[in-house]
Amino acid sequence: MKRPLILVLTAVILFAACVFSMGVGAVYIPAGAVLQVLADNLWPGGTLETAKTATDTIVWEIRLPRTLLAVLVGAALASSGGVMQGFFQNPMADPYIMGISAGAALGATVAVTLDLEFWMLGLNAVSIAAFLCALAVTMVVYAFSRRGGRVASTTLLLTGIAIGAMATSFTSYMLVMGGENQRQLLFWLMGSLSARRWDHVWMLVPYAAVGLTVVLVYARELNVLLLGDEQASQLGVHVERVKLILLTAAACLAAAAVSVSGIIGFVGLLAPHMVRLIVGPDYRILTPMAALAGALLLVLADLVARTAMAPAEMPIGILTTLLGAPFFLYLLHRQRRV
Repeated sequence: MKRPLILVLTAVILFAACVFSMGVGAVYIPAGAVLQVLADNLWPGGTLETAKTATDTIVWEIRLPRTLLAVLVGAALASSGGVMQGFFQNPMADPYIMGISAGAALGATVAVTLDLEFWMLGLNAVSIAAFLCALAVTMVVYAFSRRGGRVASTTLLLTGIAIGAMATSFTSYMLVMGGENQRQLLFWLMGSLSARRWDHVWMLVPYAAVGLTVVLVYARELNVLLLGDEQASQLGVHVERVKLILLTAAACLAAAAVSVSGIIGFVGLLAPHMVRLIVGPDYRILTPMAALAGALLLVLADLVARTAMAPAEMPIGILTTLLGAPFFLYLLHRQRRV
């Protein structure tokens, strides 16, 4: 099957999964009714605010923001993971390899422990602190890894592990010493899209759009980097500048995603790896395919997380790990046999 056809087919499946997900819940809404609500709100002459029904409110105000957030978070994590795998030339790399998740967890823990209560751009202190700390940890890792104007991938990897471990130790200490807010914090650390609103969607949209655009624009350069720094430089690629741009884009994608969803594992590792097995290592097609695959994976995972134990809700990070780890082992076993 041709690559563009695979891309279109995946996009169609993703749209169908989103419509189905918005219809399933405590109140079942047929797919036709979901599409009608979307049409009424997106096109001129649609439903007036005063005439909205319960179905309109459920779909437009509750389920659509959550579903869109699953799409954006999944796409952001998968794209970031794809960049990290290419940058480190290691299919085991994921968006959190530079300590991003550890930084986000530390920021969220500080916000909860200090009982910070402020809002900015519709987001609470936990999301803002998680985002800022995730970026701060990434900047520290990059600064410590830079020597003589160059950044070695191995040094960056080891520095990320060390700084991430330090951040995790601080987080663990505050969890042990924490008070009544521990349950809220643990639920956030395990990843969840519960009670997310349009504010969270609008916060993530610019980072996802800009980050994905940057990765797509530099897809050719990332392909060349796979040949090694020396050969890439001989082929006209400004290696250090491209590395910095791609790492910044990947870090912003992952940090923004984690700040609104908590830590969701395996999406950024599994989605690009699966796509690479299907379409090959060319980042010009791998990046958009990984974004779609990550979005589809998280939409389906979120659907299961909120319906499997209804009316209770399972943290989505637990589900992605439970499903992702065995499947990833299967893929590795299958690849080794080929």
